Amino acid sequence: MLKLSAAKREIKGEKARHEGVLPAVVYGGKDESLSLSLSNRDFVKIYDEAGESTLIDLTVDNHEAGKVLVQAVQYDPVSGRVTHVDLRRIDMNKPITARVELRLMGEAPVIKEQGGTLVHNLEEVEIECLPKDLVANFEIDLSVLKTFDDAIRVSDIKLPDGVKIIDPTPTSIIAKAQPALTEEQIKAMEEAATEPADLSKIEAAGKKKEAEEEAADGGAVDGEAGAAKTPPAGDKKEEKKEAKK
Repeated sequence: MLKLSAAKREIKGEKARHEGVLPAVVYGGKDESLSLSLSNRDFVKIYDEAGESTLIDLTVDNHEAGKVLVQAVQYDPVSGRVTHVDLRRIDMNKPITARVELRLMGEAPVIKEQGGTLVHNLEEVEIECLPKDLVANFEIDLSVLKTFDDAIRVSDIKLPDGVKIIDPTPTSIIAKAQPALTEEQIKAMEEAATEPADLSKIEAAGKKKEAEEEAADGGAVDGEAGAAKTPPAGDKKEEKKEAKK
């Protein structure tokens, strides 16, 4: 079992980082949320092994704090260094959900024999189970891809007892072999990429849109024009006075 040591943190995360520690928070369960400080090196080492689907024994100030899962990890966009960690407390008696990695194993025979490309659509699935039944990953055997018609789907994953996949759907494709493009297909793609835009079609589309907008505004314009053609009552009186003169 993996073990992670932490200390209660009283200072803000930014100041903690300046002091060389990794700010974290643990929440969930019946206990209140706690701000923690971790060793960046120790956490990265454990996270590389545990990911987000392996239980970790947490100790806070040298006292056991129960089992946790890594819920979220934030990184510095420039250095890639971990900047903050969320840990979730786990009740061993209640089902939980977790994201589990899909690891591709072996080689697709059809690609080895005929060439082509492996299309990898899914990297993980979401499962539901009791904490004791959690798995770190699922191994996906590519040796079943013997033709370009073969596909490995979510329903093909062999699940341990007590584990079920809740996302994505069973028919979702995990991996499939795709034949290599022919010279004709490559040439057609290159021609399509270099073909100049048809300006006449673009101009026609613009005029059509402009006409539609004018038609839509026509009712309001006509109404305003009609109101302008009818003079106010005061103007009519002025016209009569001018006629008498």
